[in-house]
Amino acid sequence: MSNGSGINRRMMLKGAVAGAAGLAMGHSVLDTAAWAADTTAGGKAVKTYKNEEFYKEGVFQQDKAKQAYWDMMKRFNYPIPPALEKGMWAIDFGLGDFVNVGMAGIFWCNNEKYSYFGHEIYLLPGQMIAEHGHKKTAKGPAKMEAWHVRHGLIYTFGEGEATGPAPIQLPESQKDAITCKKWKKVMPGELDELTRPEAMHFMIAGPEGAIVTEYASFHDGDGLVFTNKKAKL
Repeated sequence: MSNGSGINRRMMLKGAVAGAAGLAMGHSVLDTAAWAADTTAGGKAVKTYKNEEFYKEGVFQQDKAKQAYWDMMKRFNYPIPPALEKGMWAIDFGLGDFVNVGMAGIFWCNNEKYSYFGHEIYLLPGQMIAEHGHKKTAKGPAKMEAWHVRHGLIYTFGEGEATGPAPIQLPESQKDAITCKKWKKVMPGELDELTRPEAMHFMIAGPEGAIVTEYASFHDGDGLVFTNKKAKL
């Protein structure tokens, strides 16, 4: 592909992942009292969700997932232009635990010739992107990326010496698929990045959810590798 307009759905989904990996885990933060429905963000109530709202007979309902993100965007006063309404996708990584492990996003550009990539990441409260890394492919070197928080906050987890106990409970469904131990809290306006192109990583949103801009080199979806062997796009 030479530009964003040429990105096919497979590449859009496979390029969507960014984040880093953690230590302690337990039940999802969304199942705890700290994430009660009366939590507020900017004076507006933060809605909490249950997995059953997003599945019908075991099938992920992308339209319902998108609506949850639209609602979050409205709470953050984040603009929803027609291009976003048309181009945004939502996924659960094929893990059946969308409330805890999932994301939405849109590729604004992905230029192979000049190796640049622009991506928006949307996460509901406590939602984690499955741990993963990016390998080099026939089209180029492993993707390097950085994440700029626009709204809410995230915790990035990645390779390196353990920072200490995880600052947020991580999804029980991922307890055997998290390997990294170093984390960082990233607030609105702040930026974090990979320590090296092939580093394993993931991110998880704070209690308000998060909207994150990703800056990166060209992404070839064939280079995406998940720690959780059941994860897919």
